[in-house]
Amino acid sequence: MTYALLAVAAAEFVALIVLVVLLVSARRSLARLRRRALSGPRPRPRTAASRAVKAVVETAARVRDRGVGGLLVSSLEDLTRWVSEDRAEIVRVAAPDGTVTILFSDIEDSTALNESMGDERWVRVLDAHDEQLRRAVARQHGHVVKSQGDGYMVVFGEPAAAARAALEIQQALERSSGRVLRRTPIRVRIGMHVGTAVARDGDYFGRNVAFSARVAAEAQGGQILVSDDFRAALGEEEQFTLTPCGEVELKGLADRHALWELAAA
Repeated sequence: MTYALLAVAAAEFVALIVLVVLLVSARRSLARLRRRALSGPRPRPRTAASRAVKAVVETAARVRDRGVGGLLVSSLEDLTRWVSEDRAEIVRVAAPDGTVTILFSDIEDSTALNESMGDERWVRVLDAHDEQLRRAVARQHGHVVKSQGDGYMVVFGEPAAAARAALEIQQALERSSGRVLRRTPIRVRIGMHVGTAVARDGDYFGRNVAFSARVAAEAQGGQILVSDDFRAALGEEEQFTLTPCGEVELKGLADRHALWELAAA
């Protein structure tokens, strides 16, 4: 009996050692995956699952490094830092005069929506949103530079193409026949600006990107705001209407700037 009890105890001890080894190995593997996700070139998310995994890793890092307040950093802010990775494609899309139309979008109150519906359902909503947005962008020959969570940065060669895409996005989300977006309506805010595609001394293009992001930040859900430069570049297009919204201060940019609300004629 004593030998049997000793044998059982020994077996349990070995099993405990094996479990500890497996846990240590799993933690090391998770650490390696986290380092890969947070360092080097950031790959463009391809599926809802990959977006969800990446979001979890980056969110955990923010909470650890900066506390819960770090989560309040807007996806629009993040996107403006990543532009240099895709500059060659941006230049290819640029108009003959060297300008591009820059579109920023994100979902209004996305943090609260995510909190209320849970991660699994939220990922399905994001996937439905992404499908509608990318379809509209592709139809107007735009190029998705970056996406981060619910935020997108897109460039077009012509402001009219960007305007059509923006209106298509809003209409598609509002009238979607898909089950996910019917059950969970979302409102997207969009901002657009026109500027030079290539920076002089690595600076000018960065300002135009920031300008477009700030315009988007001024919009409400379902609204499309554009800069005065966009309005001037669009010209007299009968298919659109532009309503003045007055002048505003844009964070980090000098002076006050006129904004316009874009709608279909």
